[in-house]
Amino acid sequence: MSEFDPLDPVDVFTTGAVGRPGSRVFFLQLRSGDAQFTMKCEKQQVAAMVDHLRHVLEDLPPPEDRPLAGTLELLPPSSEEFVLGPIGLGYDPRADMVVLQFEEMHEVDEEGDPVDDDHERIRVQVTRGQAAAFCDHADGVVASGRPNCRWCDQPIDPDGHPCPRMN
Repeated sequence: MSEFDPLDPVDVFTTGAVGRPGSRVFFLQLRSGDAQFTMKCEKQQVAAMVDHLRHVLEDLPPPEDRPLAGTLELLPPSSEEFVLGPIGLGYDPRADMVVLQFEEMHEVDEEGDPVDDDHERIRVQVTRGQAAAFCDHADGVVASGRPNCRWCDQPIDPDGHPCPRMN
């Protein structure tokens, strides 16, 4: 497994989705200067990351800095560097930085052991303000998908919805 830190310190930590609700593809993106690192991910991974980041941030003083409005938009990904697997989150009190570790999804055998140990891992640090702004922005990205049915709480497709509770 290789580990690299191509973007530490990170200027932008954001998420976004490409495509039509119901068939959107989600991405996490890290940017530093002209460098960009984009990971394909799942909507549920973004939502879970927001929950965990907020849990970490609620035990810390409120952030004094926040990224400027409009800087959290996803830049068009030319391609994803990898598909996101496990995510690690923490806080470094000496640096006053939130630590994020992203690992590439890897194939596993029937016992759940990795088939190939050669997958990427990236570890970066963001400020408390960047983490809080990511959470607020990610909430909007996740919520901008298909609305949920008020009866069954399942997503409603633009073409209709066969609600199991209404049958």
